[in-house]
Amino acid sequence: MSVEFNHTIVLSRDREKSAHFLAGILGLEVGEPAGMFLPVTTANGVTLDFATVDIDIPMQHYAFLVSEDEFDQVLARLLAAEIPIQADPHSRHPRRINLNDGGRGVYFLDPAGHGLEVITRPYGSDPDSPLNGVTEEVMRAVGG
Repeated sequence: MSVEFNHTIVLSRDREKSAHFLAGILGLEVGEPAGMFLPVTTANGVTLDFATVDIDIPMQHYAFLVSEDEFDQVLARLLAAEIPIQADPHSRHPRRINLNDGGRGVYFLDPAGHGLEVITRPYGSDPDSPLNGVTEEVMRAVGG
């Protein structure tokens, strides 16, 4: 049997704001509303269905695999929007990206407080890389 991840619901205080934020940073489109959901679909067909809720929203983590060129574009959008970035999920390395597995990665928060991550290499793809654990300062980055 072939199993593929198809969609998930992303809780937010304002589905419009959160969906447009993610789509804008990643260079994606916001789809047409479907009932209470506002979809953003990735290149591999996975849909994030944003929903507005009036409850405490637990932080979730969403990671996106992109090409090197796409990473440059995402990072440029984050910097232009003055969104604080960090190289790790624990905010120990603000204003930096990581070079794990010989690629690049960056963490940031969305308007609902969810932790977003953009990486160019899947975790564990090069466990012997001398760049694992190395971070790099990003000029013009905002504090984290």
